[in-house]
Amino acid sequence: MASPVTIADPPQVHRLAPTLRRCWFQLNQVFRRRISEHTCTPDQFTVLRWLVEHPTDVTQRILAELMASDENTIASLVSRMEGAKLIARTNHELDGRCNVLVATTQGQEVYKRVKPIAMALQNQLMASIPADERAAFLVNLGRIADAGREMALVERAAQRARRH
Repeated sequence: MASPVTIADPPQVHRLAPTLRRCWFQLNQVFRRRISEHTCTPDQFTVLRWLVEHPTDVTQRILAELMASDENTIASLVSRMEGAKLIARTNHELDGRCNVLVATTQGQEVYKRVKPIAMALQNQLMASIPADERAAFLVNLGRIADAGREMALVERAAQRARRH
């Protein structure tokens, strides 16, 4: 007789994907609530952060890579943000087929109002990790993100090769 299937892992087992998803969901949910009065979503704040902190040559394609998202999702997000006057598109100096995204004055103001909320939330969450482990935690999390990105690029290239 087969043993019953266990759906949940024992509490002492930590698996990467469900743990990351749970962290992201909780962070996003709390952040969304804290910034709701600022007419900005977590994704819009992330776009504004990239554009304010790195204001040169960010195209929709680059933004999709930076946010680990697909180009269609980013195109929709950019259109909504442009409609809300948070960002604008300008012609790329070297490639007329591309638009460079820039934060408008209104977008920069929203970013400046929301950034302290984001930083306070980050500090509050990071306080759950011993102070001497925080930097290493973020470095290792970045390594996981980089490895995942590399894997996605390899798989995307292989998928394109199979189509052609």
